[in-house]
Amino acid sequence: MSNPTGLARTPAPPYYAVIFTSRRTAGDHGYGAMAEKMVDLGSRYDGFLGLESARGADGLGITVSYWRDEASIAAWKRDTEHQKAQRAGQQTWYAGYEVRVAKVERAYGRP
Repeated sequence: MSNPTGLARTPAPPYYAVIFTSRRTAGDHGYGAMAEKMVDLGSRYDGFLGLESARGADGLGITVSYWRDEASIAAWKRDTEHQKAQRAGQQTWYAGYEVRVAKVERAYGRP
């Protein structure tokens, strides 16, 4: 659920945001292909609302996925392909990362 501005189109709150902040290691090592696969797979889940992602030249990246409810987030976390990607991230792609889950109670902006 994105638009030409690259911003996710989300419904009126409340909904949830999963904020994944990471620092990449050097080299691709299959990361790009896996990232595309995870976006495709995750976007098929019931409860998925949208995604925004950015990565700087220094390797610092932030991806925010938006979800209808905590049950949807839990279902995505249990996905076996997602779990494989998480393990590869921990072992190969990320020098460090943090995951934060937040409830969005207010949202406003310019479409």
